[in-house]
Amino acid sequence: MQQARTGTADVQGAVRGWLDALAVVVAGLAAMGAVAALGLWLAGAGDLPDGGFPSVLAATVALAVGGSVQLDGGAGHFAQVDAGISAMPLSVGLVGAVVMAEVFLRQLRFRAVTGGGELLGRLARTVVLWLLALVLLTLGARHTFAVQIGSDLVQAIGGALGLNPEVGFHADGPSTVGIGLAWLLVVLAGTFAVSRRAPLPGTLVRYQQAVRPAAFALWLVLLAYVAIGVVTGVLTALVHGNARQTMAVVLLALPDLAWLAFGVGLGAEWHGRLTGAVGLPVPKPLAEVLRAPDGQQATISLGTLADHDARSWWLLPIAAVLLLAAGFLAAYRSPRTVPLWQHAVRLALATAVAVALIGAWTRVDADYGLSVLGVGIGQGGLGDLLGSILGSANPLAGLGSGSLTLRPDLWTAVPLAAGWGLLTGGLGALLAARVGRRGEVPG
Repeated sequence: MQQARTGTADVQGAVRGWLDALAVVVAGLAAMGAVAALGLWLAGAGDLPDGGFPSVLAATVALAVGGSVQLDGGAGHFAQVDAGISAMPLSVGLVGAVVMAEVFLRQLRFRAVTGGGELLGRLARTVVLWLLALVLLTLGARHTFAVQIGSDLVQAIGGALGLNPEVGFHADGPSTVGIGLAWLLVVLAGTFAVSRRAPLPGTLVRYQQAVRPAAFALWLVLLAYVAIGVVTGVLTALVHGNARQTMAVVLLALPDLAWLAFGVGLGAEWHGRLTGAVGLPVPKPLAEVLRAPDGQQATISLGTLADHDARSWWLLPIAAVLLLAAGFLAAYRSPRTVPLWQHAVRLALATAVAVALIGAWTRVDADYGLSVLGVGIGQGGLGDLLGSILGSANPLAGLGSGSLTLRPDLWTAVPLAAGWGLLTGGLGALLAARVGRRGEVPG
């Protein structure tokens, strides 16, 4: 009888574990889908023909977790489309990451520590279901649009000659599943690095004071930049009009711009090139820098942005003040026995990791080519897809080719970030040393 009860309890525990993992995955996908759907609808993708909106939604979520989307199609032997997009809509990914972390932590509440085996089991079940979800997402992120090339007569003639063009897209399976898995692991690792509510195995508890105060402080800095971006976006929508597209940018790619501003404020550089008529959901100075003459590669830095708008210099003091506040908070949340140099080193490491991740997340590769005799395909769905991701309703209408690349210079960005963290971590610790902690008795 006792063995039967034990077996029943084991089965119930296993079922409960899989249901907990399923809740994490479903909650994250639902949150990302909701944000992406609203952003795409505001961008005009709700009017896509041939029932293409669900597939575009799946493609956007795939991009949000690090996947890529390939664009292809053509019209017989006379035209072909060869294109691809690799760009993370970070608004979508950020919401999904926060929701998944919250659901995961709620399942572990009321615990100070947890067993290593139990924690690994939870992580493994979540990873398995997440991989399954990524495979299903990849299968759903594909669609083909028929492109209208003229009147019914022209369309009929084109069909007889095999010239009626079609444009389709599909999520790239290996990158979506592989990088999507890495995305989940980064989210879960960040959750345990940042949150005091995350119970750790007994062998890791001693390391939490070395990691969590600085990690939490940097997390607040990133959220502060997002909050500033939201306020700026809302004010832009109210003052300058075009509210629908502005809010679409907020819901799809706000952290891409906000965290880029953080890196630039620290002195980091991004290199990019823009050729062709592509609509960009970016502030005017950034758009002007990217549109270098003759398709040359442009450098995005504090100086080049300020050449087009002197207000860009404000990115420097904003970054300095927020990082100094982070240094103060990290030291305040740490024991007084921690020496100043350790505060500085910890914030330096946290800032370097944050900027390295920002660099990876803000990479953009959008290359496309089209050779159709005088025919644009912007009305057939491809332009709307690109526009929804890059912030314009129809960037491909009437153009033949173009490319957009944006890549960070991590070899200089990461050391600069570490230097800033070292400086502000030390100064913040000096300020925190003068502030009493709650519960302390004055000496």
